[in-house]
Amino acid sequence: MKPKVSIIMGSTSDLGVMEGAAKILDEFEIPFEINALSAHRTPEEVEKFAKGAKDRGIQVIIAGAGMAAHLPGVIAAMTPLPVIGVPIRASLDGWDAMLAILQMPPGIPVATVAINGANNAGILAVQMLALGDDAIMTKFIQFKESLKEKIVKANRELSEVKFKFKTN
Repeated sequence: MKPKVSIIMGSTSDLGVMEGAAKILDEFEIPFEINALSAHRTPEEVEKFAKGAKDRGIQVIIAGAGMAAHLPGVIAAMTPLPVIGVPIRASLDGWDAMLAILQMPPGIPVATVAINGANNAGILAVQMLALGDDAIMTKFIQFKESLKEKIVKANRELSEVKFKFKTN
């Protein structure tokens, strides 16, 4: 099994957040890899990874980082692949990481999800892959339908909640 998605994090302390993306990819049966690379502590390894990812069959990169959060942007600067950035709440409630990932220069985009939003990063990666894979697209459409059903079910349950002045 060759990975299609690479999940990269600045350190293993980010795994608690980044496993959200891994769970989504597992659910969709999409092969992926997980590695820790640091834009500051292992820049040569980041460069080697970013420049070689496409040739290894990677199609989407999900990169999570906190604090200075340069990892997603550095990877995006060195690969033609789409990079999804996940700001990690490490300091300043994650806003420092969010801004570092969002404020990329022209020509070096990083798709950015919410602070600690690795789950949505996984979903976005699935959507990207689904564009070229009918089987993944079918699963993704079913996934979206299941989200609707959760709300329909929630409203049925709410209809049973009783309050003196509740009208529905």
